[in-house]
Amino acid sequence: MTTSPTLRVERRLLRGGALTVAGMDEVGRGALSGPVSVGVVVVDSSTPALPGVRDSKLLTPSARLELVPKIRQWCAGWAVGHAEPKEIDERGIIGALRLAGMRALSALDARPDVVLLDGSHDWLTPPAQTTLLEAPDDIAENPPPAVVTQVKGDLVCTSVAAASVLAKTERDDLMIELHQRFPAYEWADNKGYAAPGHVAALEAHGATDVHRRSWRLPGVSPHA
Repeated sequence: MTTSPTLRVERRLLRGGALTVAGMDEVGRGALSGPVSVGVVVVDSSTPALPGVRDSKLLTPSARLELVPKIRQWCAGWAVGHAEPKEIDERGIIGALRLAGMRALSALDARPDVVLLDGSHDWLTPPAQTTLLEAPDDIAENPPPAVVTQVKGDLVCTSVAAASVLAKTERDDLMIELHQRFPAYEWADNKGYAAPGHVAALEAHGATDVHRRSWRLPGVSPHA
């Protein structure tokens, strides 16, 4: 039985001196098409528990949509940032994740003191030598807040789970819109992942301008 996420980790960081903690999670990392999206949800010492929140992968689409207004009302701040397929091709997936995360942070009304990042790898903090590709977005001049990683953060931390729900629902909506342009790829259902219908369409029609062309796309020549 899966336990529900709590604010235990966030409250420990708040007791340690942070005034605000931003849970952060990404969706779309392994998709073949569409953006990679990063959600951020801010909590502070006055934020109460929020029952019913789970990692977005454990919720039905209707349950995720029902949670969205509750999360937005509950938290101290929220945002979702995206990096487009062309940016993924230019920067690689880690650079694109960083770009989407920084866009989410910049959309907040106030900068959080700490980012609580799902996983064991800090992909948000730029390397010591920031590439020129990142310079236009001022990532080097505007580094992110302190980052704390949390393995399985989307399962144990309410703010991270809530961020995953917001990112997932917003990205799903974008993929449904893209489906109207390219219905053969069935993105309304598969959201850009390598489902059989998507792979069959790639084999029949090739890649679109919203596919990640630097990736090894099934059925598509690497130089197509």
